[in-house]
Amino acid sequence: MTELSVRELPLFPLPDVVLFPQEVLPLHIFESRYRIMLQTALETDSRFGVVRWDPVNKIMSDIGCCAEIIKHQTSSDGRSNIVTLGQQRFRILEITREAPFRSAMVTWIEDEQVDDPDQLLKLSKEVQAALHDVVDLTGKLTGEDTYLPNDLPDLPRELSFWIAGHLGGPVASEQQHLLELTSTKDRLQHEYEMLDDTRRQLAARTAIKDTFSNFDKANGQ
Repeated sequence: MTELSVRELPLFPLPDVVLFPQEVLPLHIFESRYRIMLQTALETDSRFGVVRWDPVNKIMSDIGCCAEIIKHQTSSDGRSNIVTLGQQRFRILEITREAPFRSAMVTWIEDEQVDDPDQLLKLSKEVQAALHDVVDLTGKLTGEDTYLPNDLPDLPRELSFWIAGHLGGPVASEQQHLLELTSTKDRLQHEYEMLDDTRRQLAARTAIKDTFSNFDKANGQ
């Protein structure tokens, strides 16, 4: 049986923001309570927990991601600009205090052990192919150069987190769902379905655009 790892962690609830492991998150700290939280974190291990705050339902998620401060700059008025990097995911066990900032006892979350690595790798490649198609089709529709970063993660788990962290649009609830999944396979499968649906929609729109473009050319427009 794996020993349960528990620690106290300062919490930073952010409206509809979901942080994933290895994702960079810049933040501007200006509220007095979070200035205190930042100073406390810097005096210890430079870590605090980012958790999604649902502004509609006024609810804080009980699963978040630990953020490590990798760069910080404080101005003369006490405001700070910091850059953080997502680390482990965690589950809130108990709120230990509310003021001057919120803290909680948390336990770390890891993905389950993979039963079939070959099958997971195959799914990962299918997800990458769908992702490339979505980027290429988006470029054709917009007429702009679109590309993926050269350092796109190869490992299935890291790829699944990267995709989840780069979903476009107002998708915080979807991102929170992906963050909470403890199966890399389930996370990738869900992302594949989303990307494949987007790919189909973009392909249809591209075909319509090409049809009108060919029509205009044929009529000398």
